[in-house]
Amino acid sequence: MKSFLQRHLGAWATGPTAVKIMAFGVIGLGNTVIDLAVFTFGYQVLGLPLVPANVLAWLIAVSGSYVMNTMVTFRAESGRVLRRKDYFSFVASGILGVIATTTTLVVLSNFIPVYAAKLASILAGFIVNFTMSHFVVFRPKPPTGIVD
Repeated sequence: MKSFLQRHLGAWATGPTAVKIMAFGVIGLGNTVIDLAVFTFGYQVLGLPLVPANVLAWLIAVSGSYVMNTMVTFRAESGRVLRRKDYFSFVASGILGVIATTTTLVVLSNFIPVYAAKLASILAGFIVNFTMSHFVVFRPKPPTGIVD
């Protein structure tokens, strides 16, 4: 009998979840460019402190991420329909991601250069954001008319 962890890690490594992780990652790369550009503009051009520059970058990137993930990664679950409720759910779940990225950025920036800390914070955010999107925001809806 396989352990719970082995069964679930195996499911993530193959099949539809692996495809979703890859699509989420590719979209995330595009959003990383947006995030870094907005962060750089806010931090270097506008002279914003780390936290406001990071939050501004996140707000802009998360909006693009919602649209792209609705249309591509979680198209089966979303029906490729943009919904205000889903957007706010995506943003709300992303708050955990922005907390993870901001905490990582602030802590690591005390030990390594700011942009290295920013890249590490993006990785932390990716993990949190995919998990929340997969299990909370875009979870498959139960078939209607069937009672458990």
